[in-house]
Amino acid sequence: MSFTTSSRPSAPIEEERSARVVIAPDAFKGTASAEDAAQWLGEGVREIIRDAEVLLAPMADGGEGTSSLFEGERITLPTTDAAGRLTEASYTYDAATTTAFIDVAAASGLPAVADSPVVMTGDTYGTGVLIADAQTRGATRIVLGLGGSATVDGGTGILVALGANPLNAAGYQLTPGGGHLREIADLDTAKVNIPAGAVDWVLLTDTSAPACGADGAAAVFGPQKGASPADVAVLDEGLATLCDVAGIDPNTPGLGAAGGVGIGITWLSTLLHGNTEHVSIQPGARVVAQANGVVDALQDASLVITGEGAFDSQTATGKVVGTLCDLVAEHNPQAVVAIAAGAFNAEVPKMAGVDPIAVTLSDSTDVREQLIQAGREIAVAYLNISTIQG
Repeated sequence: MSFTTSSRPSAPIEEERSARVVIAPDAFKGTASAEDAAQWLGEGVREIIRDAEVLLAPMADGGEGTSSLFEGERITLPTTDAAGRLTEASYTYDAATTTAFIDVAAASGLPAVADSPVVMTGDTYGTGVLIADAQTRGATRIVLGLGGSATVDGGTGILVALGANPLNAAGYQLTPGGGHLREIADLDTAKVNIPAGAVDWVLLTDTSAPACGADGAAAVFGPQKGASPADVAVLDEGLATLCDVAGIDPNTPGLGAAGGVGIGITWLSTLLHGNTEHVSIQPGARVVAQANGVVDALQDASLVITGEGAFDSQTATGKVVGTLCDLVAEHNPQAVVAIAAGAFNAEVPKMAGVDPIAVTLSDSTDVREQLIQAGREIAVAYLNISTIQG
């Protein structure tokens, strides 16, 4: 597998005309936020192309950090993590549009339970607490980012937090977690929080995976959350049973995101409105790109830089980097595309028949210097391409 890479610059290179550069990376998980990554890549670019017009546009695709990229007040409150332990989580509330931007990963994310995965027993109750709080502040629309969850509970934890309790055949409330979902026989709606459930829902996904089957939530994402092959079978059966009880089509694209959270949300909204018109499943990276001005900025960009921790087979399925490449192809195919990543574990597709610039981060332990250096290398490679193309 070969990638277009650049040699390390020995000295700054001056460009005759100003380059318009859009820098729109995802977070580099565990090392750099999207905001920091954009800033440091930009520093490297400016060292080489000193008169560049640079737009920093941190990106996300529905995973952790998505809500912070939207305008509004940051709200922090006590809740529980996926293991049921007390924690704090934050979301963004925009009073002007009565919209709350909430990441499932904020309360129910994988990093908080990395010490002891809870894929079979963990639930999304803590996310439901955030949703209920947002509604009490006046939210009529919830934009829910579905990436980075630690759970495969079909959104039943959220339902419990909003007053809808899953029951087994004997009429008892289910034990939390996806490992018990195959026992579900009914949903008790006597105490449903109607105002919270009746909001308009926008579910931001980074995958088109359905709820069940070989491409579903358990099979594709369960192992990443600590599920064994035997666990995957149990979780998949549970999600299928939940869909059957809730009357939800398990083949709906995107329902597999965040361990099937969309199943519970769709059921609740349909219960209260009589239809699914108040639930919209949308590609998270495209929504963020529209909101932060990236789509407009791409129109006259000469260089578009994106990046992530690891470029792999899932990158093209709704992740930030794959989406940015698609948007460039749609809006400005003549722009040069560059990708920075800690590792490239899949082949980088051509853009308009041309290999994108692909730069692997250096071995330095200083992530800031890694990204600044990547910015330098990308700038040099861009100037070389510009010179060749005239």
